[in-house]
Amino acid sequence: MATLTLKNIKKIYPFSGDDTKKKKKKKGDEPEEKKVNLQVTDKGVVAVQEFNLEIQDKEFIVLVGPSGCGKSTTLRMIAGLEEISEGELYIGDRLVNDVAPKDRDIAMVFQNYALYPHMTVYDNMAFALKLRHTPKAEIDKKVKEAAEILDITQYLGRKPKALSGGQRQRVAIGRAIVRNPSVMLMDEPLSNLDAKLRNQMRAEIIKLRERINTTFIYVTHDQTEAMTLGDRIVIMKDGFIQQIGTPQEVFNHPYNLFVAGFIGTPQMNFFDAQLTKVNGKYAVRLGDLTVELSEDKQAALAKNKVAEQAVTLGVRPEHISLAETGIEAKVDVHEMMGSSVHLHVTAMGQDVVLVVSTMNMTGAEIEALTSGSTVHFQFQGNVCHVFSRETGVNLEA
Repeated sequence: MATLTLKNIKKIYPFSGDDTKKKKKKKGDEPEEKKVNLQVTDKGVVAVQEFNLEIQDKEFIVLVGPSGCGKSTTLRMIAGLEEISEGELYIGDRLVNDVAPKDRDIAMVFQNYALYPHMTVYDNMAFALKLRHTPKAEIDKKVKEAAEILDITQYLGRKPKALSGGQRQRVAIGRAIVRNPSVMLMDEPLSNLDAKLRNQMRAEIIKLRERINTTFIYVTHDQTEAMTLGDRIVIMKDGFIQQIGTPQEVFNHPYNLFVAGFIGTPQMNFFDAQLTKVNGKYAVRLGDLTVELSEDKQAALAKNKVAEQAVTLGVRPEHISLAETGIEAKVDVHEMMGSSVHLHVTAMGQDVVLVVSTMNMTGAEIEALTSGSTVHFQFQGNVCHVFSRETGVNLEA
């Protein structure tokens, strides 16, 4: 199979003739500016910046981030569908910057399936093998094996228009895996499916990954897909990598405010707080509540020689608990979610979300959490995330 190495990859989209004229008319000599969150230089718009990543053989890597962050552009550069402006891309030990897509030993699954409507499922899956002049018996064997893996054997004689969205996506995946590629690229393959089908297809992709030995690079804006599928996640924003880590690492130790707010549902709560020391130990003070941080956080902050300062405190909704005393809050919205209730409250002049388990609550206690009611909440020191007010970087990093 294959390892991949991306070294200082950059993608610049040059200005069109009209853009160049407009740029020349600008007053002053401004080498670069910010426009639509992407960097604009005298060469053009920079869609991907300083992208460095080592991908191991058979690893499942997920590129995740909001729309326009550069993740699909990065995938298309790996595929050879976009030219690399700067940097080096290696598949194995081979530099492939100037290698044609067909010679990179990769397969790609697109968001819109990209199936040939006039061909049957069988012919769609066999098409790439026929172009390679693969023997007919081998084509038949590979197509039927892939169809069995994806549970679409019964649809081999049908055309795409007779299939559901989920079935078409299986065909698109089958067309890719019959080639036995070294690298499988997937560009938001589940985004056109409804919620139930997305859940089913996520499970199918996990099973598929266990049955075929290849390296996966998967692009999505859905953090649930990223957390459930990836061995490692690459979180991107405005063309830059924000953090690389396992799903648990980016959830438990977000590098900055963007990662903290992007990963996790509901989103992490952020407060203006004070990092202080009480009896020589770090604590956070929020209103009248002072919480001593856990030992691992004490060690990390001490190692970084962090001084007492105003900070942004992050606490996930599921890590906040109701209490008799603590920070007072008024319930605005009460969402019953079965095993938990999501409370949208106003506390200290801002919106806060709490996820409260109902497993050990009585019906009367649950009913008391209605809009307009007053509650108090607290949290423990081991769930606090302390970010620099100036840079947004996690002070434990």
